[in-house]
Amino acid sequence: MDATLLVGLSQQMAAYRSMDVIANNLANLSTPAFKREAVEFQQYVEQVPPSEDQTGPQTVTMVQDVGVLRDMSEGRIDVTNAPLDLAVNGTGYFVVQTPNGNQYTRNGHFTLDGQGQIVTEDGQPLMGEGGPISVTPNDGDIHISADGTVSGKNGQIGKVQLVSFADQTAMQKEGASLYSTTQAPTTATGATIQQGALEASNVEPVVEISHMLDVLRAYEATANLAQTQDNMSLNAIDKLGTSPD
Repeated sequence: MDATLLVGLSQQMAAYRSMDVIANNLANLSTPAFKREAVEFQQYVEQVPPSEDQTGPQTVTMVQDVGVLRDMSEGRIDVTNAPLDLAVNGTGYFVVQTPNGNQYTRNGHFTLDGQGQIVTEDGQPLMGEGGPISVTPNDGDIHISADGTVSGKNGQIGKVQLVSFADQTAMQKEGASLYSTTQAPTTATGATIQQGALEASNVEPVVEISHMLDVLRAYEATANLAQTQDNMSLNAIDKLGTSPD
């Protein structure tokens, strides 16, 4: 394959990958505590055979997708006044019990299930320091303090577990705003909980749309380059076909 086509193909694949990540960012604009992502690329060098007018292997530089970077900066805090909406101020994660073991989230949009347990939107229990937290109608209005203590009219019910990790960027997305990690969790220090509020996504729509336009322009430029190269090849074939023997 012509080196120009190889370079163009790598650029188009990079643009496609970038567009996919940008689209996902925009789709999660209203997802509580969603963290913006961006594709990381690096230079990839390939040795290709020389063409007829070249001697020796030719070096072609292409672009390679090596992973996705996650922006772990905190989103703004939006007040909802819902008693089971919880926002984390500082570095910390709620612990959620799942069929695959404990996983972690900053999405504090919780509710009560039929058994009175505080759960995520998907019904996964929020973990307290002594296990899942359950409330009863006799507890009345629920108050959750900055340190995570859950109390009702009859006193303390439990305490929300808040943990942190040495390397947040090493955490793996599991869907439904959950993360998993092989790191051992530690008690979050300096982090507090705000009841009746949610952390918003840290995606900036104007920035994402600007990036999307840049990617589109780059894709179009690469597509035009490939089309020009294709036209040159066709013209060369036509001229060879009409030349006298």
